[in-house]
Amino acid sequence: MTETGPAFSRLYLLLYPFTALAVAINLFLLGLMWQAIGLPAIPPLTALMACVPLGLPVNWWITKWVRGLIDEAEGRK
Repeated sequence: MTETGPAFSRLYLLLYPFTALAVAINLFLLGLMWQAIGLPAIPPLTALMACVPLGLPVNWWITKWVRGLIDEAEGRK
């Protein structure tokens, strides 16, 4: 961490596995809820494969949010 906080790209790479797995869990659970209206469930492997591209924009948003929290905690805003 530098005096201006962690680099956005380093924080992005650090948080990606967590956000991608959160997306996968949410996709899987959404597939389970779809069964109530007659749609087929999303298999876990399909949810894991879909989370790779879908996790990128989600991770960008989460990284911006965490970076804002770090800045606020360190009094930079």
